[in-house]
Amino acid sequence: MKLTAKTRGTFVGVLLLALFIGTLSWEIIERIVASLGLTLDVSVGPVGFDAFVIAVWVRINPGTVIAVYPGIRVFQSI
Repeated sequence: MKLTAKTRGTFVGVLLLALFIGTLSWEIIERIVASLGLTLDVSVGPVGFDAFVIAVWVRINPGTVIAVYPGIRVFQSI
């Protein structure tokens, strides 16, 4: 699928889903490594904003960044 004005919402949805899956996967990897007695913490954050009505905070880790490419590829294959 090509990125157009009509498919922008789908692209954002697929990309956010990919970012969520990547972040969660990296967190699982960190916990498995921690259970083996090693330390692996290369995350940045929390990054976000607080508008007094709603607050959004996200931890960015390598899984978040790595997930961008598969997210774009999945969008293109739809």
